[in-house]
Amino acid sequence: MNFERSIDRDSANQILDFSMPFLQVLIGPRQVGKSTFVEEIVKRWKGHLIMDTADRVIPPTAEWIEFLWQQAREKKGPVLLAIDEIQKVKGWADAIKPLFDRDRNSGSLRVLVTGSASLSIQTGLSDSLAGRYELIRYPHWGYDDCKKAFGWDLSTYLKFGGYPAPSRMISEVERWQKYIKDSIVEPVLGRDLQNLVNLQKPALLKQLFELVMGYPAQEISYQKLLGQLQDRGNAATIKHYLNVLEGGFLIKVLEKYSTKPLLTKSSSPKILPLAPALVHAFSDPNTIDKEPEWKGRLLETVVGAHLDRLGGEVFYWREGNDEVDFVVKKNRIIIGVEVKSGRRKSERGLIKFKSRFPEAKTLLLDWHACEKFLSEKPSFDSLAVLAGAVS
Repeated sequence: MNFERSIDRDSANQILDFSMPFLQVLIGPRQVGKSTFVEEIVKRWKGHLIMDTADRVIPPTAEWIEFLWQQAREKKGPVLLAIDEIQKVKGWADAIKPLFDRDRNSGSLRVLVTGSASLSIQTGLSDSLAGRYELIRYPHWGYDDCKKAFGWDLSTYLKFGGYPAPSRMISEVERWQKYIKDSIVEPVLGRDLQNLVNLQKPALLKQLFELVMGYPAQEISYQKLLGQLQDRGNAATIKHYLNVLEGGFLIKVLEKYSTKPLLTKSSSPKILPLAPALVHAFSDPNTIDKEPEWKGRLLETVVGAHLDRLGGEVFYWREGNDEVDFVVKKNRIIIGVEVKSGRRKSERGLIKFKSRFPEAKTLLLDWHACEKFLSEKPSFDSLAVLAGAVS
């Protein structure tokens, strides 16, 4: 691999660390380089290797996992068992549990599984494999990755960022859009998610996804979404389908920050596409050069996705006409983050937020501050220092 992402080195060391007897679980969206990263792990591996993928037309069964595991067990000396797209196997977690419990302290077997649908992966982990795994999140390519790999400036990232493979196509916008739709969006919506959850209205899921791509980083009610969909459902269905899209690593659904959980759960969501490429697969990327309002929305989207990679909880805040774009909470530290870009904004929201939550820190990011913040490896410590939460 010619380019090493900022996440690669630490993740590789963790996977290859035999001193920790845990199942290694690598999750992330399609087409961001998980398989390439695993290939690099394999190159560094000095022992035996058993490697296969469940990404097939007819998914394998749980017995297939047992077969691969037995092959690994029969090897003498250190052996790495790597299984790609594990969520395709029905009952995969239940199949792995007894096998892992039997061999976790053998000192010779290291197991790595990857997945591109967090709904199935995290359900299996919490239900069957609690206390037996380490989770490695492998997200979309951020501005920090694309700047280093392709020499992009921030405006280019706001138009096309998120996926490395079509980076050479950006001079041909229609071809680029077709690739994003056909090779990334359609496989997730039309195959991955429909195979994992019981969707009563698959067409509604696709309509909903395309619709919310038109509202990046915006608070929008379930009723408003319902009113714009051709294939109608109800508010509960829309909420469920948004969670399904979130489980496919396509969006992040932000709830309103409140110290009262009931108010948080009942709030209208703020929809955060996790890559600007997903937004501009359905609209002209060059709109950001003509419309400051749209450029501001995309900048907020990218900052929000970057904040989501920090490992804390991310919300938005609103009280009347006062709002704060993002509220990040981790280890009792609360930081309100406002993005000042092409949209007309004042600091009134941050001031009101601070008065309501005196323990919180606040941070205002203009275009240049955003560019610097997004250029660096995502780190909550760096955010906290910027906000004055730590000295």
